[in-house]
Amino acid sequence: MAQDPIILIIRTLGEMYAFIVVLRFLLQVSHADYYNPISQAIAKLTNVPIVAMGRIVPRIGKIDPSALLYAVAVKMAVVVLLVLVSGISMPNILQLSVFALVGVLDAILNIYFWAVLASVVISWVAPGSYHPGPQLIQQLTEPVFALARRVIPPIGGLDLSPILIFIIIQLLQSQLGRLLY
Repeated sequence: MAQDPIILIIRTLGEMYAFIVVLRFLLQVSHADYYNPISQAIAKLTNVPIVAMGRIVPRIGKIDPSALLYAVAVKMAVVVLLVLVSGISMPNILQLSVFALVGVLDAILNIYFWAVLASVVISWVAPGSYHPGPQLIQQLTEPVFALARRVIPPIGGLDLSPILIFIIIQLLQSQLGRLLY
């Protein structure tokens, strides 16, 4: 049982860093303000490996997939470290890749779930806030809200798009859980 704290530390630090890398990818995709102080902090924490990877991985239109691929690599490294520390048998590269990819997709869904929830709360508590945090959350979620509003337009000033987003996220997360089994 002496390894439990080590496993906890590896998992926590690895998941936090993977979260930051995935968030960088999502901020790039949503065209969030690069000069926002939070965006700058995320860029500084992830810049060296992603810039190096960007030299190898070609851009797809306006999207730079190097951050997403780096997030998968971080997830794979975390799993390998956890397996090595735990002493269990190493999964093959295909299992490792699928597990890491599912982990990254789950992280994307979790980020959007909490960002949409935060955006709803911010719209009630501090609409039009100039603080960098709420601005970044609004910039991250607005493209998703715009897609959802195409399906369910606002009804009498009431925006139901967050409900649709929550349902879609829950459906996708349930399918990701099945994919691992």
